[in-house]
Amino acid sequence: MHNSSTGQLPHWDMTAVYPSLESPAFETGFRAAAQAIDALVELFNQHNIARRDTLRVPLDDATVAAFEQIVNAMNATLAETRTLGAYISSFVSTDSRNNLAQGKLSEFQMQMLKLQLLSTRFTAWIGSLDVDALIARSEIARGHGFMLRRAQIQAQHQMSPAEEELAAEMNLTGSAAWGKLHGNFTSQLLVIVKLDGAEKEMPMSMLRNLAFDPNRETRRAAYDAELAAWKNAAVPLAAAMNSIKGATNTLAKKRRWDSALDVSLFGNYIDRATLDAMMGAARDSFPDFRRYLRAKARALGVPALAWYDIFAPLGGGAREWSYEEAADFVVQNFSAYSDKMGKLAERAFRENWIDAEPRLGKRDGAFCMSLRADESRVLTNFKPTFQAVGTLAHELGHAYHNLNLAPRTMLQHQTPMTLAETASIFCQRLIEHAALEKADPKEQLMILETGLQDACQVVVDITSRFIFEQTVFEKRAQRELSSDEFCEIMLDAQKQTYGDGLDANALHAYMWAMKPHYYGSTFYNYPYMFGLLFGLGLYARSQDDPKKFKIGYDELLSSTGMGDAAELAARFGIDTRSKDFWRASLDVVREDIARFEKLIGDK
Repeated sequence: MHNSSTGQLPHWDMTAVYPSLESPAFETGFRAAAQAIDALVELFNQHNIARRDTLRVPLDDATVAAFEQIVNAMNATLAETRTLGAYISSFVSTDSRNNLAQGKLSEFQMQMLKLQLLSTRFTAWIGSLDVDALIARSEIARGHGFMLRRAQIQAQHQMSPAEEELAAEMNLTGSAAWGKLHGNFTSQLLVIVKLDGAEKEMPMSMLRNLAFDPNRETRRAAYDAELAAWKNAAVPLAAAMNSIKGATNTLAKKRRWDSALDVSLFGNYIDRATLDAMMGAARDSFPDFRRYLRAKARALGVPALAWYDIFAPLGGGAREWSYEEAADFVVQNFSAYSDKMGKLAERAFRENWIDAEPRLGKRDGAFCMSLRADESRVLTNFKPTFQAVGTLAHELGHAYHNLNLAPRTMLQHQTPMTLAETASIFCQRLIEHAALEKADPKEQLMILETGLQDACQVVVDITSRFIFEQTVFEKRAQRELSSDEFCEIMLDAQKQTYGDGLDANALHAYMWAMKPHYYGSTFYNYPYMFGLLFGLGLYARSQDDPKKFKIGYDELLSSTGMGDAAELAARFGIDTRSKDFWRASLDVVREDIARFEKLIGDK
């Protein structure tokens, strides 16, 4: 775990893959992956894998054999490049100043461009085949049936092969480059903040951690310094936002999608009916979340919460959690759920899968990435709070999901964000529930607050981010937007969602600049809400018949790349297109809000 003598939190161990980026073993692995991609290109050319405009490809024995050979080779190459990509990313995400890692990442992205072009060709080719006949004749095709039927739809939204190739090549110097700029620029941003009468310089990630400080003046100072820093950084970040959203609009139109949102819905395996049902239930819950925010304001003794109070701890003497205590608690309660989940957590801590120390150059937040087979790596920025314990459980939930996906091929792995949060939310709820059972009233309040903070972010704040992004896409179709306009849109979205739950004069106009979600995947927001509410709904069902649920649950996690969300949810009798399911999941949160208000009383 971590070095008790120095107090240093753990860094993840990547030597299980290669000794270092400078090692001959890494260079050999990099060359082998590049050669595997080149061999795949040759295989595609040999079988003329491309769109056929004039007639469908005859489904003879040779075509079936070519399909099986191609799929097996793609799965092997994707597995190899996944590990290599995760290895390189592990250095960039923990130190964006590492020039060697940045260089290798760029080189790797050039190789992955070839794979992306092959994927586009493969999709176009599948669109030319009789997929039903192929599935009837090939066991490999049957195992990849869902992917094949999606490829048929996707093929209808492709540009010409030459245009698709150009778009993929231009992405590296276009949207992907702007996204990289945001990540590198913000992770290296140093901010001057005045604390206790003295000026201090610190990385943005450390400054943002002061949002959890018990002293309101410290939180306010950090908030003021953060806003000033984002204002100074706004010009390049607004340029990045304009470029990414403009390119997304252009490509969506060229590919004959009605909007960027429709591209996102298809990519997340859901439809408009599901999104509308979920977002409608979320909006109906805003008055409940505002009650929670007003109750927290009473507890803090302020007339209304400012943005810098959202993450404020309640009361003095809140229990501090050391990293060892957090690890033990997670392992203990994962094990109480199942041996399989407990062993996964034990292995993660024992084999140093987790990078927990905040430091300069390391990206903010937390994530989990699949490394190889059943092995993952987790990045977090640990603080001695129960919220950090919940974050550990959340990210290890992703690792548990990866464990269940391990027997599947890479083409069966491709889980959408909507379903990617299922296990993480479930595991986080597991930990929160266990902590509540053993806590005294004061500690219960802290734990409930942690869960409600997260739920408020994922339901209320995510809706504000969704409104913001939707508005930006609409306006960007007409022209570029200034940083001031981005701020206005952001503030309007926050007022629509938080309402009188927050002080309207102390919101966060620069959330668009801070959140990396806007600079990568389109609508990287509502899938989190889907994940939270779907995970809560499943957790509630797990209490009814735990033994039966566990069997079906692991199978669900292993199938998240093999069916759309509505189809997989139906296995548990869930109708994702009905507001009732989402309302029932939010009822779990409403119960927590009522319990929270009772513990707060009339303070």
